[in-house]
Amino acid sequence: MNKKILIAGATGNLGGRIARALRAINVEVTAIVREKSNTEKIQELEQIGVKVIVLDLLNATEVTKSCAGITCVVSALAGLENVIIDTQKVLLDAAIAAGVPRFIPSDFSLDFTKFTDGENRNLDLRRKFHTYLDKQNIKVTTIFNGAFADMVTNEMPLILYKQKRILYWGNADHKMCFTTVQNTAEYTAQVTIDNDSPRYLRIAGDYVSPREIKTTMSTVTKSNYKFFRAGGKGLLKFIIKIARKFDKDEKELYPAWQGMQYMCNMIDERATIEKFDNDRYINLQWTTIKNIVSKFLNL
Repeated sequence: MNKKILIAGATGNLGGRIARALRAINVEVTAIVREKSNTEKIQELEQIGVKVIVLDLLNATEVTKSCAGITCVVSALAGLENVIIDTQKVLLDAAIAAGVPRFIPSDFSLDFTKFTDGENRNLDLRRKFHTYLDKQNIKVTTIFNGAFADMVTNEMPLILYKQKRILYWGNADHKMCFTTVQNTAEYTAQVTIDNDSPRYLRIAGDYVSPREIKTTMSTVTKSNYKFFRAGGKGLLKFIIKIARKFDKDEKELYPAWQGMQYMCNMIDERATIEKFDNDRYINLQWTTIKNIVSKFLNL
């Protein structure tokens, strides 16, 4: 059977990259998008040969029709409960109703199965969706990629370029998983056409500690990078609690306290990965932190 992949969330950064990675290997791709989706993004998808269907993602009938003949449904949706729970349920139910054999949920994070409710709002939502997902009669593969490595050049205050400092919490030798959005997309594309993929796959473009990042930055820039230890995990949890207390509506997807929750999980020993699945697909070239900062700094 020819592979036919459907992507929800293809106008987003990750979803769009998954679509392009699939088209690069000549896989047929359908993208279902909301009526309010960016028209330029839709045109970009159509230009690379993606079939775009504009519909109401909460309309079960429409979504089920779009799943006809599909071999794997990929969710790259981003949002809070109304998306991660409600919209993904419609997508999952539609896939099952249409007889789609495989489903990849929008997890793409660190391994949240090792954590408990209340530690990270966005990961709590994914675990909640999994309580429904795991009861359904469809083959599921979740991809855990750690943190998106691209964020070390901007959103994630880990490398303080101007101050020549590596900011860290807790243990300077604790290793953390980082994978670029592009590597995650390329890997996901391979998973969509792999009928034997297991329930969970764990990847990392780089698995490094703050100390190793400090060495990398000193080497790459030929400067003496130093540490800035912000505190231990207990202090970070306290700051999160205070920051969240002043966030009255919690409608923002990535407020500052959510980023701190993610960092708190990353520095936790439970986030340690014993075995990675990077080599499941041999043709991928993994991007390291060194690669990213070298390009960012034009070195």
